[in-house]
Amino acid sequence: MRYFAGIDIGSTAIKIAIIDENDDLVGYKISASGSMFYKYAKETLADLLRSLDLTEEQIVYTVATGYGRKLFKEANEKISEITANAIGARAAAKGECEIRTIINIGGQDSKAISIDNEGNVVNFAMNDRCAAGTGKFLDVVAMNLEIGVDELGKYHFMSQGTPLSINSTCAVFAESEIIGLLGNNHSIEDIVAGVHYSIAKRIIKLVKRVGIKDAIYFDGGPALNEGLVNAIENELSKEIYIPKHPQITTAFGAAILARESYGYLQNS
Repeated sequence: MRYFAGIDIGSTAIKIAIIDENDDLVGYKISASGSMFYKYAKETLADLLRSLDLTEEQIVYTVATGYGRKLFKEANEKISEITANAIGARAAAKGECEIRTIINIGGQDSKAISIDNEGNVVNFAMNDRCAAGTGKFLDVVAMNLEIGVDELGKYHFMSQGTPLSINSTCAVFAESEIIGLLGNNHSIEDIVAGVHYSIAKRIIKLVKRVGIKDAIYFDGGPALNEGLVNAIENELSKEIYIPKHPQITTAFGAAILARESYGYLQNS
């Protein structure tokens, strides 16, 4: 059996997916990017292979993507994360829905991608100028509220009132707003709901730039936050599809492209 690797080196996390010849996910691993992208990517791959009892020689083709893709010298190919995300999303939702719009919220940026019925990217928009509306912002919010980032979803659904308005488009100012709301004795639950709806409103603006078409797919670490998912669905007035492993969609797409590229080379 031959295996194929997709390595997504993001600004805050490294995601690696390994698939077999049938595009089935064999295993994956996520680790922090740290300050030495190449070193940590190599270590993450080695750890994943060890856990799967595979050798490097069994990985016949590797595609790197993401912020640090050019740093992974051993990759056979390097592609844009936009392309990899589209490939991975379409494959992850196969048999359940036909994806047309992708929302991706990463550690330090957010993206909206429109694809056609063949899975080709026809338009995309990105916000990478400010951390507000990203996974990093959610980390900061949780830290200021002294709760775990994985608890944000729970607190969202405990909110009893109208979600508080978080108006600042800059993460630094938004953080100050949150501290001010705490000082005015607003509940953690209402603040969390307000944060989620403020992020949702920013995401909807991004999605409208590429056109909202069903079905809508949401990936990236924040897709695990059920409160944020709820806020985006309410703002869109549409249900969105969350994959089983939302953090690795782009790595999964890169692995699929690795399998396709290898097949093309073998047959040419």
